[in-house]
Amino acid sequence: MKTTLLKSEDYTRSPWKNGGGIFTDIADAHRPGTTAKNWDTLLWRFASTPIVAPGPFSHMPGIDRLQMVIGGRGLVLKAPGQEFDEREPFTTVRFTGEMEIVTELEAGPVEVVNLMARRGAAEIELAAIREPGERSLQAGTHLLYAVSGDCGIRLNSEAFVIPGGSTLKVELTAACRLMLASGLAVLGSIRLAG
Repeated sequence: MKTTLLKSEDYTRSPWKNGGGIFTDIADAHRPGTTAKNWDTLLWRFASTPIVAPGPFSHMPGIDRLQMVIGGRGLVLKAPGQEFDEREPFTTVRFTGEMEIVTELEAGPVEVVNLMARRGAAEIELAAIREPGERSLQAGTHLLYAVSGDCGIRLNSEAFVIPGGSTLKVELTAACRLMLASGLAVLGSIRLAG
C-alpha cells in the first residue's frame, strides 16, 4: 500500500474543454510515455468544479464520466430523451462524454466532483462515505477527498487524518479495509484495465 497526501494548495486549475468554466484538477493519469498531457492522452481524471450558470457540457468522445454534487443542490443534467437527477447532494450519476448534456440549476450554483476515464482503459466508481463503518477497497487507485472539514479514516490498522479540501491517494496491489472514523469523504476508485 502506497499513500500520498494531495494538498488542496497544490491542485492545478484548468479551463473546461469547451472553455465554459474552470475545473480544479485533483489527480489524473495519462498514457505512459506521453510528453504532452492533454485530453487525447488522458487515462483518468478526478476533479472538482463549480457550475454557476446553466449551459452545455464539454463533448468528450470515448470518455466515461461520473459526477456528484458536493455543494449546493438542485442540479439536473438534460440530455436528448433523458435526464440525470442530481438535485440531492452526494448522488452519483454516470453518463458518457458523447452525450449532449445541458445543465439546469434549480437553486443556484453548485460544486461538483467528476471522475472520468477513457473507455476501455479503466473502470471507475464514485461514492460518498458519510456513515462510520467498514468497506473493502480492491486493488487499484483510490482517492479519498475530504469535502468539508477534516476526515479521519483507517486503512487496515493504520489511521490517517485528511485535512479539509485535501485528498489521500491510496494505491493498492491487494484488497484493503477502509473505515471512516469521522467527517465526510468522497471516494473515487480507479482500476486500470489489463
